[in-house]
Amino acid sequence: MKVIFKGQLFNLFLLYFLLAGVFQVISNFSGFLDGSYLGLSTKKWLFLAVSSPILHQYYVWFCWRFQLYQNTLTDVLGKLAFPIYKVGFAILILSRLVLIVALAISNQDSMQMDQTLGYVIAFVLAIPALYLFYSVKAFFGMDRAFGIDHFDPEAAKSFKMVKEGIFKYTSNGMYVYGFFVMYLPAFIWLSKAALIVAIFNHLFIWVHYYFTEKPDMEFIYGTGNEE
Repeated sequence: MKVIFKGQLFNLFLLYFLLAGVFQVISNFSGFLDGSYLGLSTKKWLFLAVSSPILHQYYVWFCWRFQLYQNTLTDVLGKLAFPIYKVGFAILILSRLVLIVALAISNQDSMQMDQTLGYVIAFVLAIPALYLFYSVKAFFGMDRAFGIDHFDPEAAKSFKMVKEGIFKYTSNGMYVYGFFVMYLPAFIWLSKAALIVAIFNHLFIWVHYYFTEKPDMEFIYGTGNEE
């Protein structure tokens, strides 16, 4: 049981640090809580948008660790374990973007920037993000991106390191470039609140990588051979 919680104390500490940083920014600078959308204030949209990545990443931690070390999901759900997990994963990852979009609309025009420049920045960020999604589908495989190796670690040992597409330039394109998509709403709608939540998303996924995913990869593939 101890290994299931490996790294999670640091995870919680850094989550607290990141949340404290978000609170300090919105408390000390103007514009982050201006506006409303669909009857909800920007403050409420911001709370939802920050809660979504936390829920998503702890969902992944729970499923990955209990399945990898105790086969909990397959013991309960059998062959449906991975498909059901994928549905939950997909809903939660999409909620991160949907809620940032809603937040950006609620808080639109709070950023002092020319709209054309905002569109240009969004376009530039979208290029590597789209290339990443293409590379995952074409070369890496969607099931592998979802974490199939946690459900079948023995089969995963035969996986080869992917060096095509965007993975020619980085071994961790999903976290480096995939999360660029979270910044798009901030620059399309010129929203300060959406920008701070995008930064939170991007930093927090690296917390997940170092304290959940990387230790798991070392266990599955061996130290130095993690994907």
